[in-house]
Amino acid sequence: MNIAVSPSLPASVAAELAACLYATPFDILGLHAHPSGKGLVIRAWRPDAVAIEVLDYQTGKLLGTMTAHEEGLFELHLPRRKKPFLYQLNIHWANGHSFRLFDPYSFGQYVLKQTDIESDYLHRHMGASVTRHAINSKHQIEGVLFKVYAPYARTVNIVGSFNGWDDRLHPMASADDGIWRLFIPGVMAGDQYKYSIHDYHGGLLPLKTDPFAQHLEQWPGLASVVQNPDGYCWDDQGWLARRRDSRNQALPLSIYEVHAGSWKRKEDDGFLNFRELADQLIPYVLDMGFTHLELMPVSEHPLFDSWGYQPVGLFAPSSRYGSPDDFRYFVDKCHQKGIGVILDWVPAHFPSDDHGLAKFDGSSLYEHSDSRRGWHPDWQTCIYDFGKPWVQDFLISNALYWLDEFHIDGLRVDAVASMLYLDYSRDHGEWEANIHGGNENLEAVAFLKKFNETVHTAFPDVMTIAEESTSWPGVSKAVNEGGLGFDFKWNMGWMNDTLEYMKLDPVYRQHHHGQMTFSTVYAWSENFVLPLSHDEVVHGKGTILTRMPGDDWQKFANLRTYLAFMYTHPGKKLLFMGTELGTHKEWNQNAALDWDLLENTDGFNAGVQKLVKTLNHLHGSEPALYERDMDAGGFAWATCDDSGQSVLAFRRYDSHGRSVQVVCNLTPVVRHNYRIGVPEGGQYSELLNTDDRCFGGSGVKAGEHLQAEEIPMHHQPYSIALTLPPLATVILALS
Repeated sequence: MNIAVSPSLPASVAAELAACLYATPFDILGLHAHPSGKGLVIRAWRPDAVAIEVLDYQTGKLLGTMTAHEEGLFELHLPRRKKPFLYQLNIHWANGHSFRLFDPYSFGQYVLKQTDIESDYLHRHMGASVTRHAINSKHQIEGVLFKVYAPYARTVNIVGSFNGWDDRLHPMASADDGIWRLFIPGVMAGDQYKYSIHDYHGGLLPLKTDPFAQHLEQWPGLASVVQNPDGYCWDDQGWLARRRDSRNQALPLSIYEVHAGSWKRKEDDGFLNFRELADQLIPYVLDMGFTHLELMPVSEHPLFDSWGYQPVGLFAPSSRYGSPDDFRYFVDKCHQKGIGVILDWVPAHFPSDDHGLAKFDGSSLYEHSDSRRGWHPDWQTCIYDFGKPWVQDFLISNALYWLDEFHIDGLRVDAVASMLYLDYSRDHGEWEANIHGGNENLEAVAFLKKFNETVHTAFPDVMTIAEESTSWPGVSKAVNEGGLGFDFKWNMGWMNDTLEYMKLDPVYRQHHHGQMTFSTVYAWSENFVLPLSHDEVVHGKGTILTRMPGDDWQKFANLRTYLAFMYTHPGKKLLFMGTELGTHKEWNQNAALDWDLLENTDGFNAGVQKLVKTLNHLHGSEPALYERDMDAGGFAWATCDDSGQSVLAFRRYDSHGRSVQVVCNLTPVVRHNYRIGVPEGGQYSELLNTDDRCFGGSGVKAGEHLQAEEIPMHHQPYSIALTLPPLATVILALS
């Protein structure tokens, strides 16, 4: 190994080190050839020390006491030494205590060679990596290699629990790639740290958390925490194999959307950790028949009231709920019980918290420098600059991190519309057109395509879902077909139209019939998910139940028929937690759901829960209700124009042509001898009736023996006459 000749020390070096303004510490610190050409020189920077001794690590021999220069710079000349060797420093403090350590600056050639980085898997290289540095065949030095990207910083220093939070002690070094590096022996998992950064002009920035930290301390500390690699032993191989073998859109998909901090709470109102949540939530989801859980953002977010949509630590599962391994346990247990896990992912924006990504190195490193594109007026947050290669790599690496490290089955991408449009929530004069004069954010479009292509190449059996609220074409079409590449898109139009209709008093519904039928005009233009999400039970909107008109009986009857309409309508399903309880209270992130509503097992609330459970199990066992969600041939209206009676009737077909019949009576009037056309002769019976007494209904039956007659109707050769229960949905099939 060649030893660099150290220059003679100018007087300013110690002052710059003390001010944390020296950017090339390996040039002067550590082991070097002496400027005189006689032997070696060891220099150490310890402004907290009163004396330092140097010892040969292999022999334990004391080589001498270092000479102290001003400001904390120490030096020992070894005129007889010519070859590099491993040494330790014995640090003496003014209080009489001492301790021994390996000098971080004796590893310069090792540290500065760490330049081989995979752009799509930055998380494998960046941040704090517990590592063993092999000195020779006999000696390995354990410690942590820190890497942080700050290309416009003048200097970066590490502060942490291992150096008394003294920002002078550990200046980092930067290569031409803008990444600052330092290997600190003796640092271990559990140690806390932050970065102290001076901007290009020498100004000191607020202490920053590591953008790639995998664990973060809660407020007020907000420190990054070093993590052990590969500590968890997975037991979900069977699930992953089934996922690989069954990746298609002709499978049932019923998603239960959950906020980890408020589904349930402990008796003292504390949070359930991920392991406790697994023990309680998984049996419930399994019993209720949902196929997947969708967790609202679990990435670390200091502001709990943001629900996770203002993340500061994109790579860190929130420590409110435990460690990263605790979250792995949660996902693992879900998979072992056959439940998929989807994460809400937030690449559209990030908060301007001082310790986060905003002005990370003094420049607009992550956000767009133009406030017309870099600041979100609604959420008062920063917007990523999607045209920067580093930002693209950072975000895509984060997506792959969750899929790779936590075996996540899908990513629901939040606020896609805000990414696609330059004029999103902006008035005239507040935005700048793209190079073609349009309002499309071309860089964001390219990023979303790259994200989907990268994810689907690395994990072809994982789904991506867009929360996109506009009519942007091809959201769920493949990139090579001109689309954005998502697997699914939330059907916000269906949700808005149908909820507006259901709010109406039944006497007025006949005038708004099209709000329930319009969705089938475009239902197969995208691969849709029908969402009744958290957004519909906050901000004064009430709950799905309280939107319904009438007294309690009618409200619950409306809710039941609406949920059954949703489960039989083309599209995959998503239901936010609490909807199945028929709760009157808006969702409150600071309290558990109203589980006491179920104490009356014969009450309306328990009836809604039983209905959702029945719908999920029917949905999963009846192929006609899911196999052809994305195929217009899997749906046919029997009648969509009976607005006068507010009745809808349609058929769903499976891949073999077998059908089920669905009839919705959206008024409280019982309708006798209502005839609908059916494709086959024979006897039909109820698969489900939302007016069943077990669900809290009045018990009106569609009929005991519904025999199809050769009376053509609705373009079908047969028809059946049935009784329509009040405010109810009935699902029928051949007996």
